[in-house]
Amino acid sequence: MSRQLDVTVGGLLDQMAERFPDNDALVYPERGLRYSYREFNEVCRTVAKGLLRLGIKKGDNLAIWAYNVPEWVILQFATAKIGAILVTINTSYKSAELEYILNQSDSNTLFMVKSFKDSDYVQTANDVIPELAASRAGSLNSPSLPHLRNVIFIGDGTPAGMLNFSRIMELGSEVSDAGLAAVEATLNCHETINMQYTSGTTGFPKGVMLTHYNVVNNGFNIGECMKLTEKDRLCIPVPFFHCFGCVLGVMACVTHATTMVPVEIFDPLKVLQTIEAEKCTAVHGVPTMFIAELEHPEFGRFDLSSLRTGIMAGSNCPIEVMKKVISQMNAGEITIAYGQTESSPVITQTRTDDAIELRVATVGRALPDVEVKIVDIETGATLPPGKQGELCTRGYLVMKGYYKMPDETAKAIDSKQWLHTGDLAIMDENGYCKITGRIKNMIIRGGENIYPREIEEFLYTHPKISDIQVYGVPDRKYGEQVMASIILKKGLEMSEDEVREFCREKIANYKIPKYVKFVDSFPMTASGKIQKFKMRDMAIKELALEDAGLTA
Repeated sequence: MSRQLDVTVGGLLDQMAERFPDNDALVYPERGLRYSYREFNEVCRTVAKGLLRLGIKKGDNLAIWAYNVPEWVILQFATAKIGAILVTINTSYKSAELEYILNQSDSNTLFMVKSFKDSDYVQTANDVIPELAASRAGSLNSPSLPHLRNVIFIGDGTPAGMLNFSRIMELGSEVSDAGLAAVEATLNCHETINMQYTSGTTGFPKGVMLTHYNVVNNGFNIGECMKLTEKDRLCIPVPFFHCFGCVLGVMACVTHATTMVPVEIFDPLKVLQTIEAEKCTAVHGVPTMFIAELEHPEFGRFDLSSLRTGIMAGSNCPIEVMKKVISQMNAGEITIAYGQTESSPVITQTRTDDAIELRVATVGRALPDVEVKIVDIETGATLPPGKQGELCTRGYLVMKGYYKMPDETAKAIDSKQWLHTGDLAIMDENGYCKITGRIKNMIIRGGENIYPREIEEFLYTHPKISDIQVYGVPDRKYGEQVMASIILKKGLEMSEDEVREFCREKIANYKIPKYVKFVDSFPMTASGKIQKFKMRDMAIKELALEDAGLTA
């Protein structure tokens, strides 16, 4: 049965706080923080009022640069309650990228933490905004960032020129409930509420404008596919700045009154500890996260019997990993989801009762009320089942567009409102899709089209290989050659010849990697997307292929 929710993000939380007031909403075990749905809604309301008191208006863009701290989730709902737009900044970004996003998004406020991994955010912010330290909190005037007025610090101690987040809470007490209600009454669920910048695996990042309607309905349907209820508890180790965290995680939970149990910064041991301590029934992750959990030396000592479901997504899910998650992590109803930020983000998902073959070999079928078709790359004609082409989608999930980029929007969404994903896929007669690669990742060797996914899945069956990425590098004779970057299982060794020998007689000669490189890790975005273009660039330099022809 199809069902669409005509509700704002803030209105949704009000409903859940009313229906399930005492249910755990947000739990941070290490911080000893536990909010019930009633308490969580009150905190979000207080922050929403504090933002109003600060002068934030409906339609203002507010950027957040932080890992999975509690304030992140609070801001997701507090900004929505006043119709301000939360602009999410990738935690891995450095100064040039921070400046680009703040400028391109016209953000008037930046929320930030002190640091992340090896990045000192305070130092970076001062490099990008030299006027910050000497300015009065709340009245920043930066010629290079004309829109930016406030920098709000999340954490203890407050760097010069910034306001502390706790001050927003205090300011909230100065605004009446009626004042907040008046603003809420002006909101429409089809207005933009969230702006995420695509990971920029190619070109400049683009600001994807998502509405209340996009993320509420996508979150609801994702949760339905996992059969979430108010009794479930989801461990969320994926970043909030990405749709995986704030939609597949947060919105899937809140649409079902499920408990959110975030992990602030991914660490496989912390994920295992959190699942056991909080008796989580679900866990999300990209394949590399699940691999790290399964291969952790202490994996065997944790009781994961509470697990039932979750989502593996973000990049291709190796079949063997999926089988281990089901058998060794007890997540018998784990699902696979596929999508992109522009579709807010999930397009297809497997269901909890799908046969294991479907859950390891496909990315599922369309979510309810979502249309999916496969089209010919050259002609745009819709293809029959079993034929490979570009996956396109249409429905409530399609973004409003890219912020201030009408030409890019027109390239992505055609005149009939179909979003063109740029992904190659095959759909079977039951609507189940297999993603076979990116149109741009396709390797063309001597006129033969080679899809890296096929070679990756084959090589993944080798007992020594833990993870693998296949990509094309330039070649003077053939145009392109196949290259494989391989991560070996701990303590094992392998030669390049061993890799090629394993392929011989099993896959076509033209698909056998000409170049093999053993690595410890792959370059990836903070949201877990493997950056094949970086591997290709490195290989071109290392192998001195600059003059081989196709260096673009």
